[in-house]
Amino acid sequence: MSGGACTGQKVEGNLVIIGGAEDQRDEKVILREVVRLAGGPSARIAVMTVAAEDQEAVGRQYREVFASLGAGGIDLVNIETRAGAFDERNVAMLAEATGIFFTGGDQLRITSLMGGTAAYRELHDAYRRGVVIAGTSAGAAAMSGTMIIEGGGRESPMNLATRMSPGMGLLEEVVIDQHFAQRGRIGRLMLAVAQNPYVLGIGIDEDTAIVVGARARFRVIGSGTVTVIDGGALTHSSVSEQELYRPVSILGVTVHVLAPGYGYDMASRRPIAQSNAPR
Repeated sequence: MSGGACTGQKVEGNLVIIGGAEDQRDEKVILREVVRLAGGPSARIAVMTVAAEDQEAVGRQYREVFASLGAGGIDLVNIETRAGAFDERNVAMLAEATGIFFTGGDQLRITSLMGGTAAYRELHDAYRRGVVIAGTSAGAAAMSGTMIIEGGGRESPMNLATRMSPGMGLLEEVVIDQHFAQRGRIGRLMLAVAQNPYVLGIGIDEDTAIVVGARARFRVIGSGTVTVIDGGALTHSSVSEQELYRPVSILGVTVHVLAPGYGYDMASRRPIAQSNAPR
């Protein structure tokens, strides 16, 4: 990639990427939008609990929420082993879904159990068909081509204090961090961008989401903010110079903070004012 631009052509379908702890009791703004994008009363939502430790309990929780929002059908896809990601019934539920929702938990479980499987291929086929793919917390972190799997919060950027791993690759040249303001994760996202300056860093607060649509543009919904860290104009970092676990310097990055109603163009790397944000 040249010129600090994100490859917008790689964005094929609708994504709803949630920072975790989304409202499930009151207005349910974010989950209501997932159901709307998936077809409302005709929506068939596949709830992917692969990241969760207690998949049955988490699945029941989201079944109740999506049912309360009027989704026409809800399937629970519990994948506990790689064999489960080849199971014909699980793959069929993904093929029939108009919306696929990944719960929270451990994002490394998603990629390690699904990577290269029939379910993984069907997920990408669904994405290319325009099926809405949503994820919260770990399910959000795994959306991108590169994901954060470990790193301290509430501290200055420390050299190699952030561990990265390949994600699901639904959103390329982006790295997502969740529970962003609540867990003080700006330092680790800054470090992730400094290590990979061509990657756009997106930090999403709890009960907040980005809705990614056509032409690699997203809009912000929910109750918090989204922080965008653009390293395309980075002039210097000491990541390659400092000793391990020592504070690093990062110069020249651009930071935007977007409230609900605002948007961002990932292809041009420009924020979009509220009046012009995609709908």
